Amino acid sequence: MTKKGYIYFMTNISNTVLYIGVTSDLKKRVHQHKSHEYKGFTDKYNCTKLVYYEECNDINAAIEREKQLKNWRREWKNNLVNKINPDWNDLSE
Repeated sequence: MTKKGYIYFMTNISNTVLYIGVTSDLKKRVHQHKSHEYKGFTDKYNCTKLVYYEECNDINAAIEREKQLKNWRREWKNNLVNKINPDWNDLSE
């Protein structure tokens, strides 16, 4: 049995910074971002809002999708978020 994977976008309160990540445990990973458990990009830019995610049936597919999305223009990423979350609400709440 393969492990599921998630691709997710985190942003800051003003939606000016966008972080794309991949994980096998979305709830846990979002909590780690919100609590600033790890020092890095999301901590530095205070990316604590989950605004988009996709579920994949296997972690390798999620990793490939993450690589694809990271190569997209910011406008395309914004459009992806706007399709499912036009107000850019925190989906983790």
